[in-house]
Amino acid sequence: MADIIQLLPDHVANQIAAGEVVQRPASVVKELLENAIDAGAGSIKLIIKDAGKTLVQVIDNGKGMSHTDARLSFERHATSKIRNAEDLFQLNTKGFRGEALASIAAIAHVELKTKQDVDDVGNALIIEGSNVVSQEVVVTPSGTSVAVKNLFFNIPARRNFLKSDAVELRHVIDEFHRVALAHPIIAFALYNNGSESFNLPISNYRQRIVNIFGNKTNEKLVPVEEDTEVLKISGFVGKPEFAKRTRGEQYFFVNNRFIKSPYLNHAIGSAFEGLLKSGTHASYFLNLTVDPQTIDINIHPTKTEIKFDDEHTLYAILRSAVKHSLGQFNIAPVLDFDRDPNLDTPYSYKAEGTSAPKVEVDSSFNPFQEETKSKARAVAYKKEPTSSWESLYVGLESKGNETQQDFSSIEFETEEHTASIFDEEHPVEQSNTTYQLHNKYIVSTIKSGMLVIDQYRAHQRVLYEDFLKNLTVKEAASQQLLFPLQLHFSTQDIEIINQLKADLEHTGFVFSKVMEETIDITGVPVGVPESEVSIILEQLISDVENEVPDSHFSASDLLAKSMAKSLAIKTGTVLKKDEQEHLVNKLFACKEPNVSPTNRTTFITMSVDELDKKFI
Repeated sequence: MADIIQLLPDHVANQIAAGEVVQRPASVVKELLENAIDAGAGSIKLIIKDAGKTLVQVIDNGKGMSHTDARLSFERHATSKIRNAEDLFQLNTKGFRGEALASIAAIAHVELKTKQDVDDVGNALIIEGSNVVSQEVVVTPSGTSVAVKNLFFNIPARRNFLKSDAVELRHVIDEFHRVALAHPIIAFALYNNGSESFNLPISNYRQRIVNIFGNKTNEKLVPVEEDTEVLKISGFVGKPEFAKRTRGEQYFFVNNRFIKSPYLNHAIGSAFEGLLKSGTHASYFLNLTVDPQTIDINIHPTKTEIKFDDEHTLYAILRSAVKHSLGQFNIAPVLDFDRDPNLDTPYSYKAEGTSAPKVEVDSSFNPFQEETKSKARAVAYKKEPTSSWESLYVGLESKGNETQQDFSSIEFETEEHTASIFDEEHPVEQSNTTYQLHNKYIVSTIKSGMLVIDQYRAHQRVLYEDFLKNLTVKEAASQQLLFPLQLHFSTQDIEIINQLKADLEHTGFVFSKVMEETIDITGVPVGVPESEVSIILEQLISDVENEVPDSHFSASDLLAKSMAKSLAIKTGTVLKKDEQEHLVNKLFACKEPNVSPTNRTTFITMSVDELDKKFI
């Protein structure tokens, strides 16, 4: 039998490896930024076009590469970070497997320019689909510039799987934030389609957070510091009152590397137990420093997951450190709930002794004498003669018993009418066609049996079709606010709101000002509480960033679904009889009452025959 196993060509092997390393433009951004940091750069620029699909370029002022290193860096498993297997457990750098540049070059057009400080000229290298097109000497500044163009040009299927520009840009910005937050001692800049989005100077960690997420973030931060033999913690957590409904501002860094850890995230949630509203998540920006020998970074292709030797100890230390910080800065309540700080003795009186209070008695005080004087004064000021009031009863004596009969027949209509409002002896009869089950389902009777409706999903469907109609007709009613509502958002969130501003106005929102980090709202859709406006916009921004439902739907559809999800009555809400019946009637007046906007069942029916079978 002929041999059937053969070695894959290098360009095929590189494309296969690219499937793990390069999933989207943000993956390229991550790898290039980490390479720039490993090169010792003090300033890094990121330039993107069309959300990275057309161009991703990273320019740094690091140490650069020689002529040979520039060519060798695009070979598979070529790295300067490790020499043997033991080095994998002593890692202090970002990239170490030597697959990134080779994988990127296999599915894009790459232009590399690099120069070392000791050299007079640098090198330029052009690679297209793993094929080296040219390598020549050029004049270039010290450092390295890597431009990745036309990502997935030779794999159209992978390119078709990319999301819209808004979603891909969000992923690029997320990777940029993760790298920039981990290294505040490096200056970063991001340029999107020719305009500057971020310009982050060298600063301390708190200032770096404020520069990224806006000036309003400064008042939300609570510092966390803890230094033990096992773990060193530094960073900040957000105050509970500023908790968000999304997990966008949650960052763990282990040895200056961003990681995702549901286990450690649970430790933060445990520290905030009892302080957060239901459905909200605390923000945190925490740096964890551990011994490199106690972690394994190489368990995931993107290196965002780490295995710890002793997770239980880290969990306990992290939870205690966060809880201590919340208590230290009076975020969490103290144990002595009955203590009134206003009754504490001031420090200036600590050393002084106590003295008994003196009681002074006025022996000449006579309360009766004072009362007599006041009565005399009252009589003195009275000027009207007594005949004025006695004249009111003139003629009453002549009527005799007739007058008494008239008084006895007087009817107090107003009092009887008022009392009848609270009379519960004869309540108004209401129909019993619906009733609420566990504050979650509405049960109604039909000819063939029983109908069970999920109130949350049903209300979503009703609101979704109403909002979609308003967006289509562009004639939605708006209720004006007595005072403008000012909301604070980050720069990238303001950009998303600007993109959706026209559609939001069609639903009933009225914007008076949209500035760099704040927006002023003077009108909201009818029926939308003022307290829900920030929640609606936060949920909308999150949905747009994650592209729910997807790029195949219009922006109006996305907006209608997001607002319906935010405003629909939640599970656990008690509904009155008329509210239940109104919701049922509105649901079956919809075009598609069977499913919610997210294609989930809104109601089920159970026939009498099915009920009979339950009793067999």
